[in-house]
Amino acid sequence: MSKIWTEKIFDDPEIFILRVDDDQIKYFEAVWEITEGISYNAYLVKLGSANVLIDGWKRNYTKEFIETLSSLIDPKKITHIVVNHTEPDHSGTLPETLKVVGHDVEILASNFGKRLLEGFYGIKDVTVVSDGEEREIGGKTFKFVMTPWLHWPDTMVTYLDGVLFGCDVGGGYLLPETLDDSDESVVEEYLPYVTKYIVTVIGHYKNYILEGAEKLSALDIKAILPGHGLIWKKDPGKLLEHYVNVAKGVPEKGKITVIYDSMYGFVENVMKKVIDSLKEKGFIPVVYRFSDEERPAISEILKDVPDSEALIFGISTYEADLHPLMRYVIYEITDKANYEKPVLVFGVHGWAPSVERKSGEFLKESKYRVLSFTEVRGAGVDEKKVEEAIDLLMKELE
Repeated sequence: MSKIWTEKIFDDPEIFILRVDDDQIKYFEAVWEITEGISYNAYLVKLGSANVLIDGWKRNYTKEFIETLSSLIDPKKITHIVVNHTEPDHSGTLPETLKVVGHDVEILASNFGKRLLEGFYGIKDVTVVSDGEEREIGGKTFKFVMTPWLHWPDTMVTYLDGVLFGCDVGGGYLLPETLDDSDESVVEEYLPYVTKYIVTVIGHYKNYILEGAEKLSALDIKAILPGHGLIWKKDPGKLLEHYVNVAKGVPEKGKITVIYDSMYGFVENVMKKVIDSLKEKGFIPVVYRFSDEERPAISEILKDVPDSEALIFGISTYEADLHPLMRYVIYEITDKANYEKPVLVFGVHGWAPSVERKSGEFLKESKYRVLSFTEVRGAGVDEKKVEEAIDLLMKELE
């Protein structure tokens, strides 16, 4: 049974978290491998004369959500529901919530959110709020800030007395052992899964992270309460900085991500020499290998791209094209993690070379800078060309 968390996290105003740990999910958005799981966080703000529910859970947990909400408040006493983001992992419980509320509660959403709520659930009675709009609710001022493409066009955040309700903004994968960022060891374990979340979920729109961060910098943010993962009460600035660093692709000195396939060991021969050379020169290679024995998760590969200094691909020819898994990897990297970083490509062919031509077609449209293509036939390894390519990389990173 999935773990459910409820706790008062602030006294003035009274803010409660409702968190469920989804340990059953295997593929987020039916594509990204997340064996580590993900949580869905909703929030209840009690203001005496008003009670505001902010976001919800995935539809699979509707029964549990209603029970959890009812343990904190009689649902009939809810006066407002804020929908920061209409994606069903946050709005799936809304139709049943409206039934148990049983009266004309005011639903607040962006203009695009209103359209999606009608399309998803047939909900038409929605109050549209605009960018920067402030609303007095229960004697408190709620401010709504539009953050489109983080990661849908409907996305907004809600600000109240220094607290930012971020929904997808500020989220991460994993089921943290704590509710908040008070334990540094929990934070350090969690942050790589924030990176993984950012790249897979928002990566295509990562430039909007920088725009959103600029807008939010005008707010005095004392806490961030996202729709997934840890809440940030101790150091919300650390989370915002991490988001910006991932969006910019700030590298870790010496880290090189190496990705290759090897059907019968021929590419493996080349890449062993590449990896050994990297280590000899003081680099830290992070290696992902597709073979007849192993297949790494694409989401894990994407996680290591933003803070790498460079990427190295090893690719076999397959039906006069690229190996299909490497073709998919390169496509997703150039789509979700498109940074101005140097790249080396090593290829192996049997009867006809194609790696340089085919991988070049993918990479020429990206921000990546291909320093060299090195392609050989069969099981041989041209050690001189390998060293020349690594030397080019070293000069580029000096």
